[in-house]
This record gives sequence, C-alpha cells and structure tokens, in this order.
Amino acid sequence: MALLTTTGAGILLPEEVNDLVVVPVTRRSVAYQVSTVVVIGSNSYRIPILAEDPSASFVAEGAEIPADDADIDELEVTPKKCAALSTISRELASDTINPGAQDMIGEALARDSAKVIDRAFFGTTTPNGPSGLKSLTGVAEIDAGSLTNLDAFAEGQSMAETVGAATSFWVASPATALQLGQLKEATGSNRPLLQPDPTKPGRRLIHGVPLLVSEAVDDFTVWGIPQAFSFVVQAQEATLDVSTDAFFTSDKVAVKTTLRVAFGWPHKEAIVKIEHGGS
Repeated sequence: MALLTTTGAGILLPEEVNDLVVVPVTRRSVAYQVSTVVVIGSNSYRIPILAEDPSASFVAEGAEIPADDADIDELEVTPKKCAALSTISRELASDTINPGAQDMIGEALARDSAKVIDRAFFGTTTPNGPSGLKSLTGVAEIDAGSLTNLDAFAEGQSMAETVGAATSFWVASPATALQLGQLKEATGSNRPLLQPDPTKPGRRLIHGVPLLVSEAVDDFTVWGIPQAFSFVVQAQEATLDVSTDAFFTSDKVAVKTTLRVAFGWPHKEAIVKIEHGGS
C-alpha cells in the first residue's frame, strides 16, 4: 500500500501506523528495551509507590490480627509528544510495487525518534519533554575509580538487592563499553572479563546481567536498570501524516510522525549509577 492516494492524502490504518512507527522505535530504543512498557489510552498513568511495607506478625489462633496500614504514594506519568519529520521522493511515497518502501520510511523516522527518546531517558530534563535518569535523586551511586575490574558491578547488584530489586540491564556509552570489553581476566591473559550471552550472540554479560550500548549515555557512566521499576509510558495513539505541499518546488513529500512517551521510576533506590575515571 502506498503512503499517498491520487489526492495526496494518507491512507494508513492505525495498525499500519503502529507497524511503521511504534514497532521500529521499540526495536531501536534502548529505553524501551530496558523498561516495562505501558500503553495507555488516558492522559496520564499513575504508578503506585509503596513507601513502607505493612508489618506481618505471628498471632495466636483466634486472636485479633494487628492492623497496620501500608504507606502508599503514587507517581503520575504524563506522556510528552516526540515528533519526527522527514522528506522522501514522491515516487517512493507512491510506491505500491516495492514492498520494502514503507519499511524504509518507517525505519528512517524510527531512528530519529529512538535517539530523541533515549537522550531524554538517560538525560536530565528535556525542554517540552519528560525528565530522565540524570534528574533523579536518591539513586545508588558508586565511584569505581580506575576501571580495572568488575567489582563495582557486583557492588551495584548487591545494592539493588538490598532494597528488594534486581538489576536487569547495564547500559553504557560505546566508549565505556569498549573499555569494559578490553578488560582481561589477568595480566598477560587474552580472555575478556565480560561473558558472552548464549541467548543473543554478540551481546555481553556482566555478572550475568546483559550490557547494552547507547550513545545517549555519558562516557565514564554506566546505569544499572531494574526493569520491574523502570517504566516507559506510551500514549496509545501514534500518528503518521503526509503532506505534498511543504516541498512543492522540489517534488518531495513530507512525512511526519508523532509518538507520546514519558518515563517513571517508582523505586529510585533500585537504580544504580556507576561512574569511573577510565582504565
């Protein structure tokens, strides 16, 4: 199916927009990969926060059970609009013969959207967008010093476990991932400290936890993400709009996508931030 009819109007159905916009972004965005993704049909999403567990106790048979109210708060997450605009030739937009034409368009727009989403996720506060990991206070922080071993990662996993969580993914910049990949078991050894992931060739593990790479992460920083306590909240409606007017003189077609997303971390203490000074 072409993006254009003879009148220039878009004729994609909602499920086709999802395949062209949402699915490629989900596949490319590291934020989506390391988080629990929630799709909502409302304006915002409320994540319950259990600030203090209720107290259980042993009681005698037939005796009254002591009442202890749980201390529950909530985190409200409101998705923000992420938009991407690209131009393509009129021939490609009208292509009904090449089955990969639409996929090419979707992938190009998804690359831009995924980069913007990941920069927001691993950043501070994005203008007109959501707040990211760097804006959080109270995360578990570790100064690894010179990066010569993986002890800081074992410490980070332990810190997450102490607060009732588990580190699901480590995420580093390409430069930091290279430094980690070059660490050896011992002086004079060629065996790397990082373990291969038998389920996904090419992916590496640190103490059994997958290491992912994102250009959105600062060099000398590694994030430990507990997937159960990291949320990407996405509004249900994604749009793809086509215009033949904006670039009339060059006979190009403008293709615009919008996707509304935001992030939530209801258990900040479970997030690990490792900083190091190189190797």
